[in-house]
Amino acid sequence: MMEQNTELISPTVIIALGCVVLFLCLQRKNLRRPPCIKGWIPWIGAGLELGKAPLEFIEKARIKYGPVFTVFAMGNRMTFVTEEEGINVFLKSKEVNFELAVQTPVYRTGKMGTFNIHQFTGQLTEELHEQLENLGTQGTMELTNFVRHLLYPVTVNILFNKGLFLTHERKMKEFYQHFQAYDEGFEYGSQMPEWLLRNWSKSKRWLLALFEKSIPDIKAYRSAKDNSVTLMQAVLEILEMETNKLNPNYVLLMLWASLSNTIPVAFWTLAFVLSHPDVHKTIMEGISTVFGTASKDKIKVTEKDLKKLLLIKWCILETIRLRAPGIITRKVMKPIKILNFTIPSGDLLMLSPFWLHRNPKYFPEPELFKPERWKKANLEKHAFLDCFMAFGGGKFQCPGRWFALLEIQICIILILYKYDCTLLDPLPKQSYLHLVGVPQPDDQCRIEYKQRI
Repeated sequence: MMEQNTELISPTVIIALGCVVLFLCLQRKNLRRPPCIKGWIPWIGAGLELGKAPLEFIEKARIKYGPVFTVFAMGNRMTFVTEEEGINVFLKSKEVNFELAVQTPVYRTGKMGTFNIHQFTGQLTEELHEQLENLGTQGTMELTNFVRHLLYPVTVNILFNKGLFLTHERKMKEFYQHFQAYDEGFEYGSQMPEWLLRNWSKSKRWLLALFEKSIPDIKAYRSAKDNSVTLMQAVLEILEMETNKLNPNYVLLMLWASLSNTIPVAFWTLAFVLSHPDVHKTIMEGISTVFGTASKDKIKVTEKDLKKLLLIKWCILETIRLRAPGIITRKVMKPIKILNFTIPSGDLLMLSPFWLHRNPKYFPEPELFKPERWKKANLEKHAFLDCFMAFGGGKFQCPGRWFALLEIQICIILILYKYDCTLLDPLPKQSYLHLVGVPQPDDQCRIEYKQRI
């Protein structure tokens, strides 16, 4: 009897086990992860290889592994998406999120739109005229230093009331040194323990202490001339209204968002314009039409004037397309599907604007500087070209983007109106060494400037 029961049960057990195995196989197939570059060193993974030339590493991995792939480095799983379906998930999925410590101030500060920003056009023009006077009538300078000399003091004076805490040259120099150290170390400081980056951490603490002390004065200031507020006041009012608190980290975030990429973008825009004689000539013709023959005289720039000089804005946006950040990132909160892959929770979902902007599917002749491609963008409604991701995407875009664009536009107009400028070196290539922010030049680029009569 026992033998008979065993014979009857055995096929049933076998069938059941087969079903379980089949289910597990199907489940495993449904949970297939993207190909992963793991490296061979525990925790570090492929970090050393990635760190040598990160932008080149990403593109080589895309070519080898396809549009979705994962890199394990420094204890993190970073999954890169490079085509439409992955990009749509990156921008729209509710299961991926901007880092929670950053998303709130970025989103709320981003509410400072173009309508609000244009109230600072007159002040920007005045501040830039003042800094241009300090250049003298002629000279030769490395172009990065030339732009930094103009935009550092202008940006700080517009964000805060002029002379709030930078009361003398030594203090101003100290401020710029700490901000430059903070900016240059930001990529590593945002990913590594602060105790490993002593100089960066020291500069960060110095800036935060300064802002903590200055917030009451920033809030209380009103212009004696017209009772107007500063840009930082307008931002702090939004943050205070929605969060019921003020934090020096928000102040530092706004300064970094408004300044860190503005200088390299202004550098690259001037370099591209001056190295393309036809574009330079057309811009000068437009400036002469709006303001009269270029000279050393002071001019007022209005919002109406800017709308007549769209080519300059196209040049800035085309520059940003070509010199976009290496990566922007989100965190996967719940497993998501992209193509036939499942991305697990905890992964960092990565998108590379730098390489996305070089995809001929989205930007024909991607390596060429073609400002005219921006004719197709609806800039009147503040819409960029499809797949343009330099400022991020969705509602968590760079909060300083409108101010930065306005500042660079006015800066370029005034430089070209007041000075005859010539590049003394060929247009440099971009460095491939960094993933965060606008790429730096890999060689010197000097400018010779002579004040117009």
